[in-house]
Amino acid sequence: MKPVRLDRLLGGMGYGSRQEIAKLARVGGITLDGRDLTDAAQKIAPTPDLPGRMTIDGHPVDPPPGLVILLNKPLGMTCSHKEDGALVYDVLPSRWRRRDPAISTVGRLDKQTSGLLLLTDDGDLLHRIISPRRHVAKVYRAGLARPLEGHEAALFASGELVLEGEDKPLAPAVLERIGPTEARLTVHEGRYHQVRRMFAAAGNHVETLHRERMGGLTVPDDLAPGDWRLLTPDESARVFEEPPV
Repeated sequence: MKPVRLDRLLGGMGYGSRQEIAKLARVGGITLDGRDLTDAAQKIAPTPDLPGRMTIDGHPVDPPPGLVILLNKPLGMTCSHKEDGALVYDVLPSRWRRRDPAISTVGRLDKQTSGLLLLTDDGDLLHRIISPRRHVAKVYRAGLARPLEGHEAALFASGELVLEGEDKPLAPAVLERIGPTEARLTVHEGRYHQVRRMFAAAGNHVETLHRERMGGLTVPDDLAPGDWRLLTPDESARVFEEPPV
């Protein structure tokens, strides 16, 4: 990775203005490989191993640009930077709101949908994941107001279902019946409120909705609602894998 000035690197990671970073460096608040960095103009390569090599006030530095976050989104949180109420960004370190490039959600889950949500500051990765050409599978578990009638799987798999207000049919989707009023649905698109609107088109209403999987990624069993973890590049790449059948 191309080296960048220390003050520019840390400023873009939300640690303060360039002047604030320079002041911190002068008083010995920044170390790299155990040595003080006193010159804020020194160029540093923003490699993924930087948190293990650099400290700020004795704490490991945050990951450089290119981070990917897996969040177990709880109910009641909005995937927005601007709306009122609880936001998914509230669970992240506050300085991360000042990062440049900014951290954004990879697609959205509405306020009443829980489960796997990815966030990243890697714009290229974000667009590759949400691109219709990639066909990244998203698996949802839906609790329904009324029992399934038996026609839903064929309707969703037909490739002919047109949602209200649209004119382009949905790509085929796979429905797995879990119980009389519970189903697992695998889709490869990301249209607005798609799963809720699909069941509405089938004459039902979604009461609960939880995203279990994106590609080969699932929420770890030890990750409670509202908790998050950083993914390694190898883990992030699993989003492009097909879920097991």
